Amino acid sequence: MRFARSCAASALAAAYLSACGFHLQGHTPLPDVVRTPYLEAPDPQTDFVQSLQRAMLSNGARLAHDKAKASAVVSIVKDSVARRTLVVSPTNQPEAYEVTYTVAFTVSTSDKEVLPLQELSVTRTYSFDESLLLAKGHEEDVLRGDMAHQLADQVMRRLSSL
Repeated sequence: MRFARSCAASALAAAYLSACGFHLQGHTPLPDVVRTPYLEAPDPQTDFVQSLQRAMLSNGARLAHDKAKASAVVSIVKDSVARRTLVVSPTNQPEAYEVTYTVAFTVSTSDKEVLPLQELSVTRTYSFDESLLLAKGHEEDVLRGDMAHQLADQVMRRLSSL
C-alpha cells in the first residue's frame, strides 16, 4: 500500500512538472523549424561548433548532412577567440590575461531568414605565471572549452524560442 502511494505521488509530481513546462537543465526543447538543421561553419572543428553540435543532438535535433534536406540552416558567421594582456609585472612579464570568445550566427529556412544576425560573446580572466607555463596553457584551453559550451547553451536558448 505504501509503495502504491509513493508511486502515485511520484506520478502526480511528474505530471505537474511537465504541465508547467519544466525541463532538465541543458535540455531545451527545439521547435519544428530547427529539428533537422544544417550547421554551416567555416571551421567545423572549433570548440564552439563541436559544443553546438553536441547540444543540438542532445536536445533531439537530427543534423542534416545535406543543406537542401534541412528544415533550417544555422550559419556560423563568426567564431573567434581573442586574448588580451590585463596585468603586467614590473619586469614586463604578463601576470593576467582576458580571453573573449565571440560567435555570430544566423538561422534561415529555404524561403526566409528566421533569426537575423546574432552576436554573442563571453569573457573570462585568468592569472598567468611563467613558471607554470604548461599548467596555465591547459587552464586557457579549459576556459576556452567552457566558454564555447556556455555560448552553445545561449544559442540553443535562442533556437528554442523560434
